[in-house]
Amino acid sequence: MEAVPGVTAMGLHNGDSVGATSASQPARRALRATMFPIRRLLVAALLAILPGLPAMAQMTPDPAVPALHTAAARDDVAALRALLAKGAPIDARDGGGRTALLVATHENKVAAARVLVDAGANVNAKDSISDSPYLYAGARGHLEILKLTLAHGADLASTNRFGGTALIPAAERGHVGTVRTLIDAGVAVDHVNRLGWTALLEAVILGNGGAAHQQIVALLIKAKADVNLPDRDGVTSLQHARKRGYREIEALLVAAGGR
Repeated sequence: MEAVPGVTAMGLHNGDSVGATSASQPARRALRATMFPIRRLLVAALLAILPGLPAMAQMTPDPAVPALHTAAARDDVAALRALLAKGAPIDARDGGGRTALLVATHENKVAAARVLVDAGANVNAKDSISDSPYLYAGARGHLEILKLTLAHGADLASTNRFGGTALIPAAERGHVGTVRTLIDAGVAVDHVNRLGWTALLEAVILGNGGAAHQQIVALLIKAKADVNLPDRDGVTSLQHARKRGYREIEALLVAAGGR
């Protein structure tokens, strides 16, 4: 930018302090006239670049994330098969201890999960917070992936960071199909987690008493869950249901011998 007569260095940094007399006014107008087209060009350039930034970020691989994990998150079956054919370690971990299969499970990418499971991925491999593909699929109600893990050696006795089986969070979150699947698979219905709760207790205490949780309570009763097993404070599922006004669940528990 060319120097504008009458404009001091101090004026460029201090706005209205440019010049001390009215003779500086033409110089200020000249400066503005010079800067305006430059500003327009800068704004236009920025607007042209911004739409492409997300795509550029996606195209730039993160060296801390194995390529297999990236392909799993995108459900890119072709890339997964190509990477595995080249010898990519199937159970490699990212910074959080997650395998590619756990990444696919997080995103509920069924096709990617199927490729990885069929190729021998460990369905019980836990990350740094004790989630495994099996446990996470159960807790989140990702039923198709859960069934894949059950068909490929899921450890039904494995527990999450709260000391609970996959059945307990599934019951709490109202995943009816998942609860049914886990019961049929043979998960222990009366397992007690570190909070002192079973699947039945958690379905009542943390559920909302609605239709899904009513079905889950009925499924657990049918599976011979102990309806009188109390929490650490000695409070039973029936007592919790009454306290919360869950009349339908209360009726189910009373009919099953609840106290």
